[in-house]
Amino acid sequence: MRRFFTTFVILFLAISFVYGQNDTQRILFFGDSITAGHGIGKANAFPALIQQKIDSLGWDFKAINGGLSGETSAGGLRRVDWMLRQPVSVFVLELGGNDGLRGIDLDVTKKNLQKIIDKVEAKYPEAKIVLAGMQVPPNLGPEYTKKFKQMYPKLAKENEAALIPFLLEDVGRNPSRMQGDGIHPNAKGHKILAETVWDTLMPILENIRENIHTN
Repeated sequence: MRRFFTTFVILFLAISFVYGQNDTQRILFFGDSITAGHGIGKANAFPALIQQKIDSLGWDFKAINGGLSGETSAGGLRRVDWMLRQPVSVFVLELGGNDGLRGIDLDVTKKNLQKIIDKVEAKYPEAKIVLAGMQVPPNLGPEYTKKFKQMYPKLAKENEAALIPFLLEDVGRNPSRMQGDGIHPNAKGHKILAETVWDTLMPILENIRENIHTN
């Protein structure tokens, strides 16, 4: 009888652990050095600040920082399968900036970003896609700059994804919110990034929670 009781308790705890793990919805922030928090560390980067907002509301979401400094759209395409090994409820795609700084053909960048989205949707059809729009300096010419800016709204429309029009809004052109390199936000800038992302992300998370409670 004692052995049966012990086995029952172990089995109950194991099942509870599995279900507890499954209850947590994962938000994967998949990006480059901006997502990774280059120069300030992941603990101060905007995904961690998003987690703080989630925790303050008592919501059961976990923000995963999948940022990698120097990442291009091609590099992201190569590693996305590895990052999708665990379930994803929301996929925030922040890539393309390094492509733009290198002047990579925009058709190539767009195709890579589309393939990343395709992989997410193939593995997790219910996952919500969020695109973080970026812009590039005008030194590559007005046509490239314009087409780069338009690439993100087009991708969002074609994939029915949510769009953050410009991730660095109110940050990128303000030296007090950028690091000395003029490319990466400082800690103050990341706080503003978190607010910008939260404006788009919060309604999505609310909708996911409502669907879970309804079902």
